[in-house]
Amino acid sequence: MISVIICTYNRQRYIYNVLSSIAQGTLQPDSYEIILVDNNCADDTRSQVERFCKDYPQISLHYYVETKQGLSHARNRGIMESNGDLLVYVDDDATVNKDYLKTYADWFASHPETDAAGGPIIPHYETGSEPRWMTYFIKRLLTGYLYFGNKPGSFPADNYPGGGNAAYRSSVFKKVGLYNVELGRNGDSLGGGEEKDIFDKMKRQGMKFSYLPGAILYHSIPAYKLEPDYFNRLTKGIGQSERARTLKVGRQSYRKRKFSELKKWCATIILWLFYLITFRPQCGNMLVRFRRNVTLGLLGKI
Repeated sequence: MISVIICTYNRQRYIYNVLSSIAQGTLQPDSYEIILVDNNCADDTRSQVERFCKDYPQISLHYYVETKQGLSHARNRGIMESNGDLLVYVDDDATVNKDYLKTYADWFASHPETDAAGGPIIPHYETGSEPRWMTYFIKRLLTGYLYFGNKPGSFPADNYPGGGNAAYRSSVFKKVGLYNVELGRNGDSLGGGEEKDIFDKMKRQGMKFSYLPGAILYHSIPAYKLEPDYFNRLTKGIGQSERARTLKVGRQSYRKRKFSELKKWCATIILWLFYLITFRPQCGNMLVRFRRNVTLGLLGKI
């Protein structure tokens, strides 16, 4: 049994689409359930879920309200309410391809050594086109973009599944614990780090996670996510979350993260020069702004 966990906060515009894309998949309905965790939605999310249940009565959907605000609280509630031995997290502002769940089901059934897996995350720009200042690095940050080719296998070094498209054996959370509720998004705040925290714990225990190109998630990117204010809040939130995450592990972990940030500044400067001499200064400037905001958050300056 697969438990598809969708944590949602004020996404009435998208929630029906993600649910219906799952229901229209090739995996038989009796092979999975949907656990939908409403994290204090103040919009019309519930009626959109009721609409889905009416249109797709064959799908087993369980609706829960998690009153403790924060994505990590909602994700943990999803774990506790799930009945499956495979837990699949899907973003609430996305859609998936038809073989999405079947890809996960088949892989985990035939690869008992895999503890977790993830697939491609492809941005869908509601503006109709990608901004000219977008680079690979900013794209991964801002849209969750993830693609490592069309062959299944291990994730490249220092990479891990995106949080909105990830599958775990339920036993993982019994071994490494639940999501850290001090990390992650909370309402309209843009914190993060809870997924990286989980995967770091998995790595330390020698767990394996796989890249599955057949499990594709299409992530909707509205216009406001391409605005400077959102970009600044998101990047500062990343730095703040990294500070909290590493300090939780210990002072040595925090020092290593600061040293890593210094190396990333060196790479950023090299890339800025590259974009400058290739007449794309806007790309380089966005990378510098990204790095600056992360550093300020990491050092506790904001």
